[in-house]
Amino acid sequence: MYYRLFKHALIGPPVKAYYRPWIEGEENVPENGGAILASNHLSFSDSIFLPLVLERKVVFLGKAEYFTGKGPKGWATRAFMEGVGVIPVHRGGGRASEAALRTGLQALQSGELLGIYPEGTRSPDGRLYRGKTGAARMAIEAGVPIVPVAMIDTHIAQPIGQKVPSRHPIGVRIGEPIRIEAYAGRQDDRDALRELTDVVMRAIQELSGQEYVDRDAAQYKRALDRAAREGTAAPSATSFQSPPSAPSAAETKEEQQ
Repeated sequence: MYYRLFKHALIGPPVKAYYRPWIEGEENVPENGGAILASNHLSFSDSIFLPLVLERKVVFLGKAEYFTGKGPKGWATRAFMEGVGVIPVHRGGGRASEAALRTGLQALQSGELLGIYPEGTRSPDGRLYRGKTGAARMAIEAGVPIVPVAMIDTHIAQPIGQKVPSRHPIGVRIGEPIRIEAYAGRQDDRDALRELTDVVMRAIQELSGQEYVDRDAAQYKRALDRAAREGTAAPSATSFQSPPSAPSAAETKEEQQ
């Protein structure tokens, strides 16, 4: 209901006129049918500028709590989330990763264009971090391609903590779709998921030109927070590059989120 209103009337026209975002490679986005847009994640505004420059509707996954607020603030939050294409993820007593997988599969099987940030969180320093395998699993199970996307300079226009983006050139660069036929039926094969995810992340890196860090961004953020609380020197992201050879069950769950 709100998506077309936000994109074509309330938000889209003035935002495009003011920021003038550019796009390269739009022809690589399938004209119809389900597909995953796998993007780097530099800023909160990524989820606004990416769908803004595309003709097709783009949907994202978000917590169901965004849609259940009461009063004017709850209505405004719900309207905004619907307006930018967020689909609520209802956990139903299960883990967030499982709920997101189910919801994402439903969207892809319905022919939606699903935006996903494989890093799982915004980059803490503008570099590209190791991707989680959830997008690869959804693509294999749904039988849809993964389209690599690079958001350009959104972290300069809107650094973490800044509410409104500054007027700075912002771009979206889209690469050729990555076919998943070679991985058919291997959605439960951890090695296959990691291999496909790494292929996607390399494609994103080629588009964005970012330095790559073979480290989980969320874990690195926690290490930075811990150092800040303890008053110790901030750790280097590159010092955490090598993942454990045999991840624990908890780490495997986190890897897929």
